[in-house]
Amino acid sequence: MSSSVIDSLAEFQQNLGYKFRDPQLLEGALTHKSFTNERRETPSPNNERLEFLGDTVLGFLIGELIFRSFPNLQEGALSKIKAHLVSAATLAEKGRALNIGRYLRMGTGEARSGGGEKLSLLADGFEAVVAAIYLDGGLPAAGSFIGRTFASDVAGIDVGDLSFHDYKTALQESAQALGLPLPEYRIVDEYGLEVISAAGSITEQQRLVRSLISRQVATTDVEITDDEPL
Repeated sequence: MSSSVIDSLAEFQQNLGYKFRDPQLLEGALTHKSFTNERRETPSPNNERLEFLGDTVLGFLIGELIFRSFPNLQEGALSKIKAHLVSAATLAEKGRALNIGRYLRMGTGEARSGGGEKLSLLADGFEAVVAAIYLDGGLPAAGSFIGRTFASDVAGIDVGDLSFHDYKTALQESAQALGLPLPEYRIVDEYGLEVISAAGSITEQQRLVRSLISRQVATTDVEITDDEPL
């Protein structure tokens, strides 16, 4: 491990608030597959396996955290909270807060295309870091890190509104509650790296549902139209 890598890892560990006994675990967590693909003559592990493990560890620890934090909530509400906290968007925010993109080792092409700012790479990197902490220090270390990292998110949850601005799901749940057919969606446009515009088909019965939450739907990228599905 070069001195520059050692210095970089030491700096990142300060961001984490955790010091690794085995820094190579962290090095692997911060290595994207594009980096190893460009250096086949000197193979080194990338973070895909750690991402896989981190997804499981994170799900368990978040589940325990919200289970203890909301003793009066039932399974359905807890599941909504968990889905929000482990979503790619939330994990990408956590990765950005840790400045993972700056420390992530990527191939030349990936770096030039702005890989350090891609939501998917930030979220995957965060999961890999969680796995590295777990392997290095066990569940207590990983749990402490998750507790610190998600403390403000958990504290800010309004149990009276668990839509988390997911108005597509809110629309579907409203339709189900009223005994109406679910809306149908079709892609009408796709642009950029990760932005999709969608349109929903509304039947006469579903117009009632639209009127109930039209204000919320209007604030999202989901456009509800009267067009018939393709």
